[in-house]
Amino acid sequence: MPLNTRPNIPDHDDFYQELIDSQRDMSEAQAEMMNARLILLLANHIGDRETLREAIRLAGGKAS
Repeated sequence: MPLNTRPNIPDHDDFYQELIDSQRDMSEAQAEMMNARLILLLANHIGDRETLREAIRLAGGKAS
């Protein structure tokens, strides 16, 4: 499954606000832990190792 890097979240500003709001009362360590759990949940949902490998590469700033 190729990684979709085009905008794909309806109401993306609302999603971003929801993400920020979900961490508002957390310490930095708690927010980092939540982000790690969210990454793992979404990675599990995607499931495809090639797609995940590409996402890791892109997130790490490595060009194709």
